[in-house]
Amino acid sequence: MEKSKVLVVGGTGYIGRRMVKASLAQGHPTFVLQRPEIGMDIDKLQMLLSFKAKGATLVEGSVADHKSLVEAVRKVDVVICTMSGVHFRSHNLLLQVKLVEAIKEAGNIKRFLPSEFGMDPSRMGDALEPGRVSFDEKMIVRKAIEEAKIPHTCVSANCFAGYFVPNLSQMAALTPPKEKVCLYGDGNVKAVFVDEDDVATYAIKTIDDPRTLNKTVYIRPPENILSQRQIVEMWEKLTGKTLDKSSISKKDFLASMKGMDYASQVGVGHFYHIYYEGCLTNFKIEEGGEEATKLYPEVNYKRMDEYLKLYV
Repeated sequence: MEKSKVLVVGGTGYIGRRMVKASLAQGHPTFVLQRPEIGMDIDKLQMLLSFKAKGATLVEGSVADHKSLVEAVRKVDVVICTMSGVHFRSHNLLLQVKLVEAIKEAGNIKRFLPSEFGMDPSRMGDALEPGRVSFDEKMIVRKAIEEAKIPHTCVSANCFAGYFVPNLSQMAALTPPKEKVCLYGDGNVKAVFVDEDDVATYAIKTIDDPRTLNKTVYIRPPENILSQRQIVEMWEKLTGKTLDKSSISKKDFLASMKGMDYASQVGVGHFYHIYYEGCLTNFKIEEGGEEATKLYPEVNYKRMDEYLKLYV
């Protein structure tokens, strides 16, 4: 079967650049939107040129220019949006509505993957303020997709390993703590951690798969369903060093939000849902959902002990 042509919007971002790489690796003619908004950001420009050197096609277009967006969309079969939805980087989720409008007008897209790739926003209706804004905005985009009758797949990739695993899920750092680690409650609530390259590999596999049409695909690698305590123990085994452990109660953790900046408050809310409520593992995948590792058992996903070895 001929491989679908793929357009990645947000291709220079944290997940976007991996999506471009995975699309090329799986043999798809791959297009990357080159937005004039990059201005003087030479790192982004050079990344785009590196994609071109590897076989991708750069397409000029802007979410601020509807006509250019429609023209870009008409060149391909599939659109994947990876615009950032985290507040400590950039937060552009609602710009996707402009993309939905262009896809609707173009009328040729057989699959759209919106920028989700985290928790399933349809399950986060009771999320705390201010962190719920991420889920609310993703649901606004979903509603626009459904109203426009655009064929789509939503990917729930749970926790990106880079942000949650090497730091042993400590909020203020990305690298492992040297002496002490704070556990959320008893540290035994299970979450799901996924290597970022694997997120892209699974996402690209969904685009020509009729089993994933108009569904949510959850990436739940069985060996990466782990508690915070298990990740700490993995690290201790790798390093041969025992960390001093403390614990923070649900009440004290939520109280810590007071006086924090907005982005940090959003983070506290999300960590609360993951590590106290178990929002990533407290439900079964039912009709309307699929699980990626069952659909694509040929993918040899990265285990978290392997991921941690980079940091030893």
